[in-house]
Amino acid sequence: MTGSPHLSDPSGASDPSEDTSGRVRWRRFAVLTLPAVAVTAGLGIALAQGVLAASFAVSGQQFKVSASSLEGEGFAQYGSVDVNARQELIPVAVTAIREAKLHSLCQSVVTSLPVIGDISLNLTAGDKSPVEASNLFVDATQLSGDAVFSNIEIGRDASTLDKGPAEAQGMQDLFAQQADTVSITDLRQTAWATNAGTFKLSGLSMNVSKGKKECF
Repeated sequence: MTGSPHLSDPSGASDPSEDTSGRVRWRRFAVLTLPAVAVTAGLGIALAQGVLAASFAVSGQQFKVSASSLEGEGFAQYGSVDVNARQELIPVAVTAIREAKLHSLCQSVVTSLPVIGDISLNLTAGDKSPVEASNLFVDATQLSGDAVFSNIEIGRDASTLDKGPAEAQGMQDLFAQQADTVSITDLRQTAWATNAGTFKLSGLSMNVSKGKKECF
């Protein structure tokens, strides 16, 4: 697919002059990933045959990430699976961005321990200077926010993606989407794993505390 479909803004009004960019509510846009995420059985077979390879065994806990805004160049998204230490398959939507900047980043994970109760680990960065990442991969199960894409391609074969990082490709015949650039405000996501070639966190702060304290 080489065309760049025009998407209307959330109000339903269209602008004929915007034929190279798409503007859409992320919640509405993310629904389009369901056909890719719903093929767990096929992905499991591919993983067993070595077609897919997990970079590491994910933990049994998901974590939450929020940011006031994200700007990225080279966006791709497709369905895949993660694997935990028990060799269980976990369906995810992989969001890959070649170069990304995040403002007011927050990451949180809550662990429940016997006797002690909930323990929260919170990490924040990018309040003054943005967090910078290259070849960023996020294996997520939930993502929301308001997004703007330029030159977006929806419904492209996952094995032919070429706008994101070089490794950002899925299985042949699976649904995928990609864009030249992406901008998301009020980003909120729940994920199993994050990978990046480089990850520069300006103003990093980490805090461990009792109780349940999450980014959102």
